Amino acid sequence: MARSGRQNRLTQLRGFCVTAQTGSISAAAERLDLSQPSVSMQIQALERDFGVMLFERRGPRIKLTPEGENLLEIALPIVEGMDTLPETFAARCGNPAHGDLDIAAGESTLLYLLPPFVEQFAREYPAVQFRLHNVTGRDGLSMLRADEADFAVGSMIDVPDDISYRPVFRYQPMLITAPEHPLARQSEVTLEDISRHGLILPPRHLSTWRMVKSVFDQHELEYQVRLEAGGWEVIKKYVEMNLGISIVTNICLDGSEKLHARPMGDYFRDRSYGVVTRRGKFLSPQAKAFIRLMDDDFFHGSTRAERVTQEPTR
Repeated sequence: MARSGRQNRLTQLRGFCVTAQTGSISAAAERLDLSQPSVSMQIQALERDFGVMLFERRGPRIKLTPEGENLLEIALPIVEGMDTLPETFAARCGNPAHGDLDIAAGESTLLYLLPPFVEQFAREYPAVQFRLHNVTGRDGLSMLRADEADFAVGSMIDVPDDISYRPVFRYQPMLITAPEHPLARQSEVTLEDISRHGLILPPRHLSTWRMVKSVFDQHELEYQVRLEAGGWEVIKKYVEMNLGISIVTNICLDGSEKLHARPMGDYFRDRSYGVVTRRGKFLSPQAKAFIRLMDDDFFHGSTRAERVTQEPTR
């Protein structure tokens, strides 16, 4: 194949991969800064050369055929490798300090877990263009699947087949109440005691809500949610005002709050936080450098889930 043909094939494969990731030719065209007809022609050229259908067309949305899935598995590492070639070359030459880094995380992770690592990374790699994306779990997974983030940091309960989750930190579940709340004066608190008081929880589509519901369902207890509030700082504020009680992890407690907190490990499991990646994702040198700050065993294949560190309350 002539040199121009090889270059054209790489362009076609890039258009195909981005279309597969976004599920839309128009979205792929916008991301690649091309016209929709140009992306369509790239895909059609691949289908003509390989003699297969790569996508099923369903109106504005498209879906990979089995042949398309096979090609994506082969082509994506090639395209990603070429797109990150300058950074990879710099890393091999002993200079991983240039390039981009996109991390997706929820608000609690951004506020309580990541700051010391971001500070250290920024100090060691000042030339890296750093972006932190404040997103919920669903949006974070969408960013990973569309390669809009190198990796995510957060807590996962249900892990999809195309996603890899590696726990790194573990935090204790805590019951928080206002100091004057009746439960604050009890020497012991049961789940039944908690069920008699209104809870303040994050929105129901988040994992905390599902965790609380699961525990109460297992004990066949009814419970009431008095208030849904976004963000642990907001929840802590309203608990301080004695408008309800909450179950949080001690990742968000630093001791300065006007709250009474007690461990609830007898009922709620410790909550893990870790690194979330798309399976098969090519990690840039910058991503690897940041992950090593949090977990130096990440790239050595050890079973970190059995060795998760217990973080102190901050």
